[in-house]
Amino acid sequence: MATKQKVDAVIVGMGWTGAIMAKELTDAGLNVVVLERGPDRSTQPDFAYPRVVDELEGSVHRKFLQGLAQETVTIRHSADQVAAPYRQIGSFKPGTGVGGAGTHWSGCHFRALPEDFSLRSNVVQRYGRNFIPEEMTIQDFPVTYEDLEPHFDHFEYVCGTSGRGGVIKGTRQEGGNPFEGSRSRDFPLGPNPDYLGAELFYKAAGEAGYHPFPIPASNASGPYVNPYGCQIGKCNFCGFCSDYGCLNYSKASPNICILPVLRQRKNFELRTHAQVLRVNLDDTKTRATGVTYLDGEGREVEQPADIVLLCAFQLYNVHLMLLSGIGTPYDPVSNTGTVGRNYSYQNLNRVVLFFDEEVQANPFIGIGGGGVTFDDLNGNQLDNGKAGFVGGGIIWARQPGAGPIRGINVPKGTPGWGSDWKKAVKESFRHNFYYEVQGACMSYRQHYLDLDPTYKDGFGRPLLRMTFNWHPNEVKAAQFLVGKAVDMCKTLNPKTISAESKEPGAKYNTTQYQSTHTCGGAIMGADPKTSALNRYLQSWDVHNVFAPGANAFPQNNGYNPTGMVGALAYWSAKAIREQYVKNPGPLVQA
Repeated sequence: MATKQKVDAVIVGMGWTGAIMAKELTDAGLNVVVLERGPDRSTQPDFAYPRVVDELEGSVHRKFLQGLAQETVTIRHSADQVAAPYRQIGSFKPGTGVGGAGTHWSGCHFRALPEDFSLRSNVVQRYGRNFIPEEMTIQDFPVTYEDLEPHFDHFEYVCGTSGRGGVIKGTRQEGGNPFEGSRSRDFPLGPNPDYLGAELFYKAAGEAGYHPFPIPASNASGPYVNPYGCQIGKCNFCGFCSDYGCLNYSKASPNICILPVLRQRKNFELRTHAQVLRVNLDDTKTRATGVTYLDGEGREVEQPADIVLLCAFQLYNVHLMLLSGIGTPYDPVSNTGTVGRNYSYQNLNRVVLFFDEEVQANPFIGIGGGGVTFDDLNGNQLDNGKAGFVGGGIIWARQPGAGPIRGINVPKGTPGWGSDWKKAVKESFRHNFYYEVQGACMSYRQHYLDLDPTYKDGFGRPLLRMTFNWHPNEVKAAQFLVGKAVDMCKTLNPKTISAESKEPGAKYNTTQYQSTHTCGGAIMGADPKTSALNRYLQSWDVHNVFAPGANAFPQNNGYNPTGMVGALAYWSAKAIREQYVKNPGPLVQA
């Protein structure tokens, strides 16, 4: 096995967290190597027009997503079942290659609400301990909104996020979200233009007494140069955001917002087609010495480093920790251990409105993050005692783009093929909108990640096993939020409404896309007995290993996680630069 020269830091994965960490640590003068399992990617030539707007290649053949032939997860509903491998992209879409999932995301860029950071104590204070189901393992974050506000702000300016601030320096602003945490300044760009469905959403939400505001979108509403000097172009509403890289330099991604700076630095090295197999530990198992990976020719290579940063997709950060013996694996029977604990997801449902031909929806026009939402049923605005469940959510109008392969909605009862299906498509395609209903997902004792005892990946390692199913709390939340959406939309007088909501006894369906917002498994917390990471995303057990990403969430809130993921990465990087590098060791005493 070949051994490379030791570096200050090695980073696993070149998505958002990997790019942020590489930028911050090279700023501090550290020598950084990034290992990315997929290929290098840039707007030119990888996302060049017209090839990138190929639905068959992008949305069916999944060119820009992780191939599941060599590395995947197994999934089961409960611990008494045998898990089966996730062999075809369905429920969620891990990325691969430079940029990771940051290349094919939609662009929705939220900040968490202040109360999201203290979920457990907030629920107990409002409704008492008995309101939380016994098997629910939700926790408070060990950081506050105030801790992260400067990092939320910086990440928005790196991304050129388009939106309208609702509370700036404690003062409410007309047209923004009145319930958001106070921000230090407005978004770098104003909101994107509304499509017809968003205009109708404003009408329906306003008449229902809600407070609609533009979705914060990292899809640029105008030309922009970010703090790093990277240029972003105005979005042209091409309709190819989700599943695709942006051809127009308009959707924020690590590729266009950070990589142009990193590629010029002598203390930065990017190695692609580098599959990291494990983190190497010393004899004490309390310090990492580097990582072992396979290079593009299949040769095993050791990369020594003083700091190891796990910046892969959420599931694979947990996988590497389990494979490497970092921390104690979670045991749901004894409720002990930390790595694999508190896996959660997102509670996504949909309402589709069909209109007559005079309403021209033109769904092929689209923007991934643009649209309208409201927070009246989220956070402390929702009376969970009356609603009967923990958590909240949002109803939103988005039109990310639809085409003949990926975006055909037809009314319920339509056959799946034949002349009646064709007739329904002709009558419906240009005359429907969908409004998504996205809810929080709580964590439970029975939901966890561990190593599969049966299946191995293409490198001979046990696959990561996911044990997850819908609980009554999430089913009730889905029905409540969808019901509110349907009631709100009736004022628009659609021809028909097709509402999709989870029913009692619903089982998690891996074949149907729901969101790529998989969370938890290596969570941050104040107690090393119930968390794998401390407040700085540092392993409690191996002090020179950090694992930023959605794996750190103790549970998922009603928002998309990317804004929080970026803010936490900058928060962790600041601690590494200002504290850890000067005095290596635990940043929080257990």
